[in-house]
Amino acid sequence: MGRPALLRLPDPGVETRGGIVALHGASLPQREQPLFEHLAITLTPMGFAVLSFDRRPGRKAGEDTPLDVQADDALAAVELLQTTIDAPVGLFGYSQGAWSASSAASRDPSVAFLATLGCSGVSPAEQMRFHTDELLRRAGFDASDRAQARELRLAFEAILRGGGDRTAATALLRSAVDQPWFDLTYLDRELPAPDDAWPDMDYDPEPAFEKLTCPILLIYGADEECVPAAASEQVWRRATQTSGNQQLTVVTIPDCGHFPAPVADASSRDVPIAAFSPAYTIALRRWFAER
Repeated sequence: MGRPALLRLPDPGVETRGGIVALHGASLPQREQPLFEHLAITLTPMGFAVLSFDRRPGRKAGEDTPLDVQADDALAAVELLQTTIDAPVGLFGYSQGAWSASSAASRDPSVAFLATLGCSGVSPAEQMRFHTDELLRRAGFDASDRAQARELRLAFEAILRGGGDRTAATALLRSAVDQPWFDLTYLDRELPAPDDAWPDMDYDPEPAFEKLTCPILLIYGADEECVPAAASEQVWRRATQTSGNQQLTVVTIPDCGHFPAPVADASSRDVPIAAFSPAYTIALRRWFAER
């Protein structure tokens, strides 16, 4: 696999029933993080090995690792775990990692199941439009502010696609950069350079969803702020209807947003296990008990 990894095995005396390769959200690329620790604590007593690894860096500083590269590494980890435990192996993906996990599973029929948390059914560009608009809405900014922020984001997107009107985008940026909501937009204070790009910006996950025949678990927080949960669930249901896959389970966790703890920062490496939602733990246990 070529990446630093951590393998957590079932408790001594517990039969190994399967394995899980865990894929990261955007903010934490490390093999050791609270989400993976909780996954292992929850599922190793049930007979599941949990393998996590350090995500490969992007091609240059500050750039996301391409989704196809993440999927390649996921499949390499699946193959490694299959040979290590001699049992069925599936994938777990959180947020950005759910795109990579579903892509990987669509390419390899030996992937035994797919479990996701906060999986977006829309493109990264559309997901970020939703997320930033939701941040502004929750912060109390009005429709005019939100429309201005959306127009600016669309201008950035056009430039990153290799087009757009840089003069108009510059004017939009100048009028927005000192606004109290600007820091909620996840945009730089300078326009993208001519050679900057976001290759996965318009990635459509639905074709990958349509290829899946394995059992699928989708978990969303009831107060999801990062991905459009209702729209994403619709995409999944349409995809599984197309494929004829009747093994889709959708669970909504109360009192949680994108991260499955009522009060927690998804980018923090210090979330205590006790902070995770009991409903999230129960959802994992129930679904994996059937695998």
